[in-house]
Amino acid sequence: MAAEMAAEGAAHAPTASEYIVHHLGHLSSHHQDKIIDFSIINMDTVLWSVVMGVLGSLVMFLVARKATAGVPGRLQAFVEMVVEMVDDQAKNIVHGNRTFIAPLALTVFVWVFLMNSMDFLPVDLFSGIFRLFGMEPHFRIVPTADLNGTLGISLGVFALMIFYNVKIKGAGGFIHELFCAPFGSHPALWLANLGLNIIEFVAKTVSLAMRLFGNMYAGELVFLLIALLGSTATWWGFGMQVVAGSIWAIFHILIVLLQAFIFMMLTLVYIGQAHEGH
Repeated sequence: MAAEMAAEGAAHAPTASEYIVHHLGHLSSHHQDKIIDFSIINMDTVLWSVVMGVLGSLVMFLVARKATAGVPGRLQAFVEMVVEMVDDQAKNIVHGNRTFIAPLALTVFVWVFLMNSMDFLPVDLFSGIFRLFGMEPHFRIVPTADLNGTLGISLGVFALMIFYNVKIKGAGGFIHELFCAPFGSHPALWLANLGLNIIEFVAKTVSLAMRLFGNMYAGELVFLLIALLGSTATWWGFGMQVVAGSIWAIFHILIVLLQAFIFMMLTLVYIGQAHEGH
């Protein structure tokens, strides 16, 4: 009987490709039957984006509320170090009023870092929890491994680029720059200037989203491949899973931190360029 049950379980066990496809699927508002459907919302991405945003804001608020002028505690010292680092970068890149920009950069850095850090949770954690209740939904917990999430943040950065271009240069000055830079103000060059500037704005927005998404998606996929080593049910498979998982997790710490820093720096660079004219 035990042998029959084991054989039946093995027969129903997902293949490697099915395992990966299931873990890379999203908990969406409804089934996607078209290639492009803007009515679909990846609810897992929205959920964890909001949770990480609230968590980051709450931690920063509590640290600021309990901050002391004397010898700071470890958490306060760490937060102060991060704040000073971000403020120094904003000071070096953005030449102008940074009352809003420096806190914005800090928010972007902390938020993206926390969302990236969700990749350190075990890949089968939530699927195991759902199975306890008899459910097998698609569910992903890394918002930055979803292009919809990273593109949403980069569209926010794009909106800020347009806002500061208009605020610093005025509506007339911004429109003049769109049509007259970088090749010159001759009417024959207006369309070329406009086309190049549109391409530049689109490239900045798309590349900002794709860079973060590509790195985090690849990292998530590597964790899934490492998890498959344990499915061999052998001592060497489990050992390789532990060793490879530990090495990749240590290396991934650098990726998680670096990608948050790069996203913050590019946000500052793009907004800083809006403060300058051609």
